[in-house]
Amino acid sequence: MRPIKEVTSVITPLDRVNVDTDQIIPKQFLKRIERTGFGKFLFYHWRFNDDGTEKSDFVLNKPEYKNSEILVARENFGCGSSREHAPWALGDFGFRVVIAASFADIFHSNCFKNGILPIQLKETEIEELLQAGKEKPLKITVNLETETIEAENGKTYTFSIDPYRRQMLLNGWDEIALTLQLEDKIAAYENSIAK
Repeated sequence: MRPIKEVTSVITPLDRVNVDTDQIIPKQFLKRIERTGFGKFLFYHWRFNDDGTEKSDFVLNKPEYKNSEILVARENFGCGSSREHAPWALGDFGFRVVIAASFADIFHSNCFKNGILPIQLKETEIEELLQAGKEKPLKITVNLETETIEAENGKTYTFSIDPYRRQMLLNGWDEIALTLQLEDKIAAYENSIAK
């Protein structure tokens, strides 16, 4: 996984509550066996018309939010089924940070396992970010080391991430990478029981 220390980007203001995993990545696109290639199907029914053309009024299709790495939404983001494909799709599309008032537990956990930083802010703070980002493109800097968000409009927000998960993202480790750091000890143990 790519380490996350600091991400500076225009935010994508997704002004919706209860965004469930079937909206993030619809079930008909879950046939792939790789973790890649899901980004083109992200929010598929919200992004595209029946004929496959883009819906011009959907936020991800607006030119000012293209290449955004930070998604901002309201409460209960990632609810619904526990599909890990949801963070895969978000990451494949280019999002590295999701900021919301609250997250579904399994989705929240899956973000960390797949190199996406989920940040929970107060509803009033989310409201400020969404309104500012909808008025005009708003660039913010998320700093995981200092656990701060600095917006170009002068607003600053703080957040808190579990130290273990914070360390994993800062270093770009998943659980396998963390285990492999103990490879010498694992090999020594295996040798000791093989005798």
